Amino acid sequence: MTRSFSDILLRPGAFFADLMGQKDESLKWPLLIVLAGGIVAAGYGYLIGGLTAQMMAGAYPGIDVIILLSTIIGAALGVFIFWLVWTAVVFALSMAFKGEGSVKSTLQVVGYGYLPQVIGSVVTLIVAYEYVPKIVVPQVTSAMLQDPVAMQAVTKALLLDPAMLELTQITSLIAIVFLLWSANIWIFGIQQARKLSPRDAALCVGIPVVAYIIYMIYNLGVS
Repeated sequence: MTRSFSDILLRPGAFFADLMGQKDESLKWPLLIVLAGGIVAAGYGYLIGGLTAQMMAGAYPGIDVIILLSTIIGAALGVFIFWLVWTAVVFALSMAFKGEGSVKSTLQVVGYGYLPQVIGSVVTLIVAYEYVPKIVVPQVTSAMLQDPVAMQAVTKALLLDPAMLELTQITSLIAIVFLLWSANIWIFGIQQARKLSPRDAALCVGIPVVAYIIYMIYNLGVS
């Protein structure tokens, strides 16, 4: 079988069956997929971090640059951290079902399965380009830095801005949809990589996915 990205998205069962039959498969392509996700996430971090940087610019000279760089780097690194943490969680859960197979194969599966989320991140970035210019950014003064109540009020004003609220709701929905797509891919991959039954693979992937979606919905309700 000649593997392609379309196989990952549309025929994950056949893709991973072929992949796990190759003993010398490396982490090159999963790493590149995650790297692509990190680059797109950095772009989104630039847009969102720019809002906070703009809000804080008048309070302390130079802090806007620090905030912006921190947000961009944090967003990019966050994708790689997700890759490692998600692999660890799924691998640990599969141990409860007496799964076999290496951590490396699980890293491959999670990396390949991240592809839909790269697509989702691109969609999110496009949506952000539309909404971010509409967001009214409140300004923080140096005096406000000494007043926790004032800082809380300014931060709340930014989060409750109508355009910001709508952006948050849309991007959360996008994240959930593409996470579910990734979950479908991971189930097929974990089944092959850890030699599990379809039911056990679905549980290993489904438990953290459902928990994460509940967490996202809860945070959306709080905001």
